Amino acid sequence: MSRFYLTTAIDYVNSRPHLGTAYEKITADVIARYKRLCGIETHFLMGNDEHSQNVYRRAVERGLDPLVYCNQMEREFRDVWGRLEISFDDFIRTTEERHREGVSAMVQRIADRGDLYDAYYEGPYCVSCEAFKPEKDLVDGLCPIHGTTPEWIKEKNHFFRLSRYRDALLAHFEAHPEFLQPDVRRNEILRLLEGGLDDISISRAGQLWGIPLPFDRSSVVYVWFDALINYASAVGYGRDEAEFARWWPADLHVIGKDITRFHCVIWPAMLMSAGLSLPRQVFGHGFVHFKGQKMSKSLGTVLDPIDAADRFGPDPLRLYLVKEIPYGQDGDFSWERFEERYNVDLANNLGNLVNRLAAMTERYRQGRLPATPGAPGRLAGVAGEALSRYRRAMDVFALHEGAAAAFSLIDAANEYIAETEPWSLARRGEQKRLTEVLRDEVEAVRIAALLLLPIMPGSAAEILRRMGETRAPGELRLDADGAWSAGGERTVIRGEPLWPRLEAAPVPAAAAVPRTEEKTMSDQPVAGGPVPTQNTTTVAPEAPDVPATPAVPGAPVAPASPAAPVAAAAPAAGDKIGIDEFVKIDLRVAKILAAEKVKGSKKLIKMQIDVGTEQRTIVAGIAEAYEPDALVGRSIVIVANLKPAKLMGIESNGMVLAASPEGGLPALLGFENAPPPGSRVK
Repeated sequence: MSRFYLTTAIDYVNSRPHLGTAYEKITADVIARYKRLCGIETHFLMGNDEHSQNVYRRAVERGLDPLVYCNQMEREFRDVWGRLEISFDDFIRTTEERHREGVSAMVQRIADRGDLYDAYYEGPYCVSCEAFKPEKDLVDGLCPIHGTTPEWIKEKNHFFRLSRYRDALLAHFEAHPEFLQPDVRRNEILRLLEGGLDDISISRAGQLWGIPLPFDRSSVVYVWFDALINYASAVGYGRDEAEFARWWPADLHVIGKDITRFHCVIWPAMLMSAGLSLPRQVFGHGFVHFKGQKMSKSLGTVLDPIDAADRFGPDPLRLYLVKEIPYGQDGDFSWERFEERYNVDLANNLGNLVNRLAAMTERYRQGRLPATPGAPGRLAGVAGEALSRYRRAMDVFALHEGAAAAFSLIDAANEYIAETEPWSLARRGEQKRLTEVLRDEVEAVRIAALLLLPIMPGSAAEILRRMGETRAPGELRLDADGAWSAGGERTVIRGEPLWPRLEAAPVPAAAAVPRTEEKTMSDQPVAGGPVPTQNTTTVAPEAPDVPATPAVPGAPVAPASPAAPVAAAAPAAGDKIGIDEFVKIDLRVAKILAAEKVKGSKKLIKMQIDVGTEQRTIVAGIAEAYEPDALVGRSIVIVANLKPAKLMGIESNGMVLAASPEGGLPALLGFENAPPPGSRVK
């Protein structure tokens, strides 16, 4: 079995991790889970960098021994990574004895090579970076990362002959163009190497918090030199040669773009000096911005990842960060965009697909689908292409493209439902074809969930279970289980919605559901409730008997007051309106994204619609004429400028237009060739 050794940068523990830090860990976790899904033995390392002077100062501020403080912070970091479902195999701390042994061994080996010498360092030092800053790297005298003025330091240190390795590094980059990705990072480091390298200090004098040099107990190893060695010490360097030989060299270091110099210049030179193999690849990801700025503890532009995960759960956060940010580039996080993608990708798309499919399978086949021999439908080809695209993307760490490939299959499955109309097949008694369609849909969703396992591990596992997968996720393999299969009986399980759509807050307990009055269309009836008929009267909804289920788990449910049903009224003879009154009515084209019956009502359907500039919820009394499944994807006409109203505890924003003969069922107004959602109807 092939092996894959993956690491992330270890983190300073002077404060809790922020969302930018979590982004690195989430994306690395996606890579680790993907490798395991491919059947590759994977070792995923994370850890904490504890010998920082910033960490020491924070411990002193809290009145704690530094090690006690670091023990507390380890628990906090592990809690965050556990909440985000990060599946690391090992967690190293630089205060551990195994790391101390590894650092001492490598520093001694570099010294024995003749690559260390004593000299004075004098120059700027950024406290936040904990890095010496050549004046040529400053911007207007400030650290380019933190925007702060570096301290001026002069002390006698031990120096590493980094300049000796410039040509060897250039040769390595030329021989291994894949060594640093993406290409923009590689080009930056090549320009740096071509400009020449200076020797660097690898020690700090007069400090106790750190690992002493093996040949000079009065100095400790400089924090960056110390920290980089964790990748080797974690797998046995300096203490377990067999373990080290098993896992070294590392296959991939996942790091932030701001520390590529340390990982692609200093670290490889250290390894060359120590006579060790270089890591096979380094990936420098971009920053996650918040409010237009890089997330930074020192800048105060941080967002706690637990706050984001608590909003909808860890999987929607993981999907957002992976799918919305091209891997290697900078991205932005906003609560508005996060909520929008939650509704679009999960509630309205994947979640609605899973719910509809399980409901139809239960309704038409009691949840059991037999094998369907013979040629599969077109979804099999779509699934094969999605799998190929997914593998190509994930193999080169284009994680966003991998997520898009999985969702292309989800989109195709939704389109296939609209195209085949299982409800129509059932109504016409085409039982064999109905079974084939449902089985193809279940198989497409199963494969899509398999592709999403690395990105959304908990949710994808639950979808697989609902689609009849009985094995544990860890037993699944992409090669075998990614292939289309129509054999064997499949038991589909219906469950609660995975991602309830976001709705407006429920009506306060003291408020009653608005009463629906008899009105003509020109009088603007209650929004979203009655549907205008051919004679322009409105159809009153049923009296609500039970409160509606809250859209978001944990939201309070308000008691509903019954609305008084009224009879349809005929228009008054000769009633006419002027054009100035008519133009007040804003009629718009809308597309139905999702639909479901309202619990406790025989007539009401709740629809999520796209009106071009936004998405809305509308409740309409059309359930006797339409199955919810048949409505999805349909373009309709709505009155867009009505005040919101509550029906069965659900806020409805707009009114659907329909026509019906006297005493007949309503028929929605629509189009042969529908204009885009949001188009004005004149």
